[in-house]
Amino acid sequence: MARLLSHLLSLEITSPDVESSVAFYVERFGLRVIDRADGKVHLRCWGDHYRHSLVVSPGPDAGLATMTWRTDSAEALDEAVARVEAAGVTGEWREDPPAQGRTYTFVGPFGHRMGLVWDVPPFEAEDGYTSVYPDRPERRSSHAAAPRFLDHVTIAASDVRGFAQWYSEVLGFRVMAFTDLEDAPVTVFSVLTTNEKSHDLGIVVDTSATAGRVHHIAFWADHPEDLVRTADLLLEHGTPIEYGPSVHGIGEQHFLYFREPSSLRVELNSGGYRNYVPDWRARTWRPSEGSNDFFRNWHMPDSMMEAFPAATGMAGTEDGVSPQLHEELTNPWAARAPEVEPS
Repeated sequence: MARLLSHLLSLEITSPDVESSVAFYVERFGLRVIDRADGKVHLRCWGDHYRHSLVVSPGPDAGLATMTWRTDSAEALDEAVARVEAAGVTGEWREDPPAQGRTYTFVGPFGHRMGLVWDVPPFEAEDGYTSVYPDRPERRSSHAAAPRFLDHVTIAASDVRGFAQWYSEVLGFRVMAFTDLEDAPVTVFSVLTTNEKSHDLGIVVDTSATAGRVHHIAFWADHPEDLVRTADLLLEHGTPIEYGPSVHGIGEQHFLYFREPSSLRVELNSGGYRNYVPDWRARTWRPSEGSNDFFRNWHMPDSMMEAFPAATGMAGTEDGVSPQLHEELTNPWAARAPEVEPS
């Protein structure tokens, strides 16, 4: 299969208080408001090559409304759409998304809405925001915590390997790694990529009956030191740190997790390796091997097993699962979660 997708273009998230979330992203995290329309606020990182990478929309809970991916060409867009529809999923073409051309949107088999687009004009900075460096879309932010660009999204799904298989077979995502429980062949985490990064799409296991949930959204900073600086600034201004700074084993990225006012989890990461191997075989990790914690000496807080929107049920991570979720996943007589219904 020729490469269909090139990279993650943007995310649209929901918040019960859009202005509080936007104020956090601007004042605490260094993003910039670039557009407002229909109650939605479009934001950009200083290094985004397109007009925006994050849209905050009104909603009753924190959640993921849409993830949009740019294809590798106009022909790849048509091929990707044909493959989605051949797999039994019907979407629709939209001509009205801001700052991009015709976009095909659909809901995948696990309830996550995805957009596919090729025609996206490059961002041109306004007066006062141009960079002295020709390759930069705008000048570097003066905010000490400002990420360079959007990096990845990690969703929650009832079947991690099933999700990975569908998105690999239909849209050409490379499956890079899995995490299985220590004592049972139960997969609780996986990472996929459209390019040479270790991942731009993550999956955690989810036993809730709510489809389309998200675990976190993530942004990229140039240096691991940026994570320490960001943690310092967030704490000084009243935002607790949920987990980190430290280093993941899978991907070897430096990470920092915190929450924005809607409760949605945000990650800032840096570093990690690049993988150019065209026939890469996905490795299967165990938490004790450092899948989540490279140094194997730091247990992740249980709060990291929450996904969004809030629902009855539990989510796992690359660090494994809680004792209660372990029982549910490994005990064949335990009550199983009901069939997932679209949210």
